[in-house]
Amino acid sequence: MEAQEVKKEELVPIFIMGKRYEVPSSITIQKAMEYAGYQLIRGCGCRGGICGACGTVYRFPGSYKIEVGLACQTLVQPNMYLTQIPFFPATKSIYDIEKIKPNIETLVKSYPELLRCLQCNTCTKSCPMDIEVMDYIAAAMRGDITRLAELSFDCVMCGLCTSRCPAEICQYNIAILGRRLYGKYIAPKAEHLARMVKEVEKGKYEQMLRGLMDTDEETLKQLYNEREIEPEQADEDWTPKDKTYL
Repeated sequence: MEAQEVKKEELVPIFIMGKRYEVPSSITIQKAMEYAGYQLIRGCGCRGGICGACGTVYRFPGSYKIEVGLACQTLVQPNMYLTQIPFFPATKSIYDIEKIKPNIETLVKSYPELLRCLQCNTCTKSCPMDIEVMDYIAAAMRGDITRLAELSFDCVMCGLCTSRCPAEICQYNIAILGRRLYGKYIAPKAEHLARMVKEVEKGKYEQMLRGLMDTDEETLKQLYNEREIEPEQADEDWTPKDKTYL
């Protein structure tokens, strides 16, 4: 029955590695590649739009525009020409988070191309997570680490913004530096986390962990399925904004 339904579904032509394939019109690019016979060993990622591993570039005949999207989210369209980018080779600065300061000098030293931003908004238009990429880059150019961290929080580091940037800026690496600086130097400290670290250091959970390590696989599965999920508890002095980054 299912096979008959698939046959009745409309098929559309797409091109993978220059070869034409007929695939169902209702499936994503990732599923279309598998439907066409490709085995995705690398670059398939989480399949849920979270990890950013399946960044894809595509074009249509007669169009000058380069389209981008995540293969696990983007539905196929007739006559797509597909190119998947499982890793974008962008600039990545090396730094010691313990020795740098949360200011514009740190950002520019690590990524001097930041100051080349043209404010063209191509990065924002390329983002599959609907992040205001240009805005967080503008915050970085002002040295506003908090704003940079806030606006870039949902970044999945797929690299699609960087792949289309005319100024050759690696937006997502600048963003992760900003979030690290925010977490290290600016964000309010989580009191419950400090207490937990002390308990771990005192060996409070050592016996329990040893017991789990010696438990057989079936028992572990049972314990996992029967676990109690505790509601989120926050310190009284936290604010919702503070919890966002913890």
